[in-house]
Amino acid sequence: MALKYEIHGDDMQFIRFLLNQGESLIAEAGALLFMDSTLEMDTVFGDASGSNQGGGLMGKLMGAGKRAIMGESLFMTLFTQKNSSEGEIAFGAPYPGKIIPLNLSDYDGMVICQKDAFLCAEKGTSIDIAFQKKIGVGLFGGEGFIMEKIQGTGMTFFHAGGTIYERDLAPGETLKVDTGCLVALTKTVNYDIEMMKNVKTAIFGGEGLFFATLKGPGKVWLQSLPFSRLADRIISSSRKMGHAGKGEGGVMDVLGGLGNLLDGD
Repeated sequence: MALKYEIHGDDMQFIRFLLNQGESLIAEAGALLFMDSTLEMDTVFGDASGSNQGGGLMGKLMGAGKRAIMGESLFMTLFTQKNSSEGEIAFGAPYPGKIIPLNLSDYDGMVICQKDAFLCAEKGTSIDIAFQKKIGVGLFGGEGFIMEKIQGTGMTFFHAGGTIYERDLAPGETLKVDTGCLVALTKTVNYDIEMMKNVKTAIFGGEGLFFATLKGPGKVWLQSLPFSRLADRIISSSRKMGHAGKGEGGVMDVLGGLGNLLDGD
């Protein structure tokens, strides 16, 4: 039976599920919005997929250790509908953006994504480490040396910032992307890092020194507003406001105040 879900909202989305008896979902800790009292909640050590739970304590420690390396919580939450009626449950997105539903069966059972993109999935979905083979990707890839490998046969749900763009790459077709804008890719896509050849553009262009090169065949998902970019803008704005509030009376304060007037602030 197909998983029943509905995505609500525009820029601040949440996803609502109707679970039948025996159906389960796994989610990152802290993602829950609400749930019916007929559902049971359990905290699971590791990735909650069940793939490493049969190995005893060592298997669970391995699963938890991988999540720690990825910068995730050691625990995941498992939600199961035990009642014969339908149970309602919802998960909220952590910041402005879109929720991306994917059926892993449509992508040979695997999708590779950036850290923190995973929101929730059907039980049985495995979340593992996807090491970047090339050191350049690890050092300058924007998402670091480690990405997440999502494996299974059911539905999984990602979240990314801003607007989502899906692109199908033909064999040999190459797309150059800002490193922070990459959300996910299928396992057939070759992912590498390339330095800008024009030194002047690299230094003064404001786009960074590196960008990702994605070579098909395969599918990629891009985000228009990475959370890191949003956070940088907020921090930068806060610093400017704090500096303006000091009232030091210098030349830069005067120029800054004139700029605020022109901007309508």
